[in-house]
Amino acid sequence: MAISESIIYKIRRECYKYLVDHFPRIILDRIWKKDFGYTVNWEHPRDLNEKIEWLICYGDTKMWPQLADKYKVREYVTQRGYGHILPQLYGVWNDASKIDFSKLPEKFILKCNHDSGSYHIVNKQEGYDPIGISEKMNRYLNEKFGYRYCEPHYNKIKPLVIAEEFFEAPLDTNSTSLIDYKVWCFDGNPYCIFTCSNRSHKGIDINVFDLDWHVHPEYAVFSDHYRDGNGEVPKPMILNNMLEVASSLSKGLPQARVDFYIIDH
Repeated sequence: MAISESIIYKIRRECYKYLVDHFPRIILDRIWKKDFGYTVNWEHPRDLNEKIEWLICYGDTKMWPQLADKYKVREYVTQRGYGHILPQLYGVWNDASKIDFSKLPEKFILKCNHDSGSYHIVNKQEGYDPIGISEKMNRYLNEKFGYRYCEPHYNKIKPLVIAEEFFEAPLDTNSTSLIDYKVWCFDGNPYCIFTCSNRSHKGIDINVFDLDWHVHPEYAVFSDHYRDGNGEVPKPMILNNMLEVASSLSKGLPQARVDFYIIDH
């Protein structure tokens, strides 16, 4: 008796999920082989990417679910004394159909806490569909994001929908979108700043700056989507303050990327 393709797919899918949960190294090697043509050097990791993969398999990751959780990380940031720099939180739900849109501001953003890219910007003046939005966010809630790229810690996050303050892109930054300032740190020591600007569905301009705001394109990997930003992001007036906060939040962590937006300095 022949086995249907759908059954074979389900078996393969369950095997893949089992390996991600229990033997992530096997899956990470397959991903790396496909993307880069070689496997991770587990004995002597050669760069930051390989070292992060090593940490996934062999490091202490007990804090990773909280730090990757867009809701629970707020508690971590607040405990470190920086709750005042967080976006305003309007609500949190485990079922998007329970959202009462009438009690929320004219403009805000909905996002899931357990993944990347699941969001919906609500602008009541432009019209909106509460039922459609709720159904969309509930579909996101049901996804196990940790299986997508073999990042098991994401699967340990309790999926929620949060509503947060929406920020407009400032007019003085030479960017059509809010600039992401992503500070790479090692145990409380900021090392470099990765920026994303002019973000759209067509691509993103990226730059890597050192702590003195000298651009280093040799540390970036460009593609059709991730374009060379040519160092055109101006040095923030509050760079030192940003680095101070990043240092405090990353203290005690082997590596961490602390992300910022800057609004009215």
